Amino acid sequence: MADGGPGPERPRRPRNTAELQEQIRATRGDIRDQVRSTRAQFGEANARLTARTGRNLVGAIGLGVVLGALVILSLVIWKPLFVILAMAMVGFGTSELAVAVRHAGIRVPRVGAAVAGVLAVPVAYVSVLPAPDQAATFHDLPTPLIPGGWLAAIVFAVVVAVLWRLVEQLGRAVPARTLGRDVLVTAFVQLYLTGLGSSAVVLLAQDRGQWWTLSFIVVVVVSDVFAYTTGLRFGKHPMAPRISPKKTWEGFSGAAVATVVIGSVLSPLVLDRPLWFGPVFGAVILVTGTLGDLGESMIKRDIGVKDMSSWLPGHGGILDRLDSILPSAAAALLLYFATA
Repeated sequence: MADGGPGPERPRRPRNTAELQEQIRATRGDIRDQVRSTRAQFGEANARLTARTGRNLVGAIGLGVVLGALVILSLVIWKPLFVILAMAMVGFGTSELAVAVRHAGIRVPRVGAAVAGVLAVPVAYVSVLPAPDQAATFHDLPTPLIPGGWLAAIVFAVVVAVLWRLVEQLGRAVPARTLGRDVLVTAFVQLYLTGLGSSAVVLLAQDRGQWWTLSFIVVVVVSDVFAYTTGLRFGKHPMAPRISPKKTWEGFSGAAVATVVIGSVLSPLVLDRPLWFGPVFGAVILVTGTLGDLGESMIKRDIGVKDMSSWLPGHGGILDRLDSILPSAAAALLLYFATA
């Protein structure tokens, strides 16, 4: 038989225990060096992405997965769990914004804003639930554009927060103009966060409301992801360079295609609406989410902060994650009422 040449070199068997231990130590050292090298390369890549995008992408993805899982579980398992989650988000968000506006010299009661928002969310939810004896006919009744109970909950939140601010001012000399500005911003915080945020639980309380709530959140997430990835790869033309320089028209176009597609899938399968409604749903959520993002960026620019806070690694603050969701919740609720 012809000689096929030397075969692959086999590792020499250790002759004794000492040699075996030395070989194990050498192997462990090689593995550690490889892990360190891989970790260093990953860190360099993450650092480049962070420098380019302005946030820790790995941390953002990890935290986003956790938050997404909590939202899905709360909607699928038991509706009141989502109400509790919404209470937490509104409470932290109002408190966060109250602290942030102090950079501009505006005093909004941090505790009062949070208390008002947290109390208003379950009130809004319970106020639109049908009574047990009306459950069979509830969805056959005409639905007002703004349910009275929801409106009352928002007014309640505004009144509590404003009164809290006025009580804080007792015994202190402050110019009327300054106090008036504080009161107006205090009311705005409740209208913005509590008003828009509570619209999500009002939608949740409707028939199949959990699927509508899940659907608009999915569309918002898809819009953000595709706007981010498309803008990162192809973005050259900023949408609003003075407000949000990293948001581009190319990113918006990528998000538009994605939201129309996902809306078309969700409409007949999840929302129980005709196919034509899907692109409308996707487009409306795309627009409201984009406007919400730009609006929050404008607020941050006006008060002089980059992020509302650093509570969420890779995301900034609570409000930095809610900016697109808040107006989209109200838009989804209006679309539900319009097509009920």
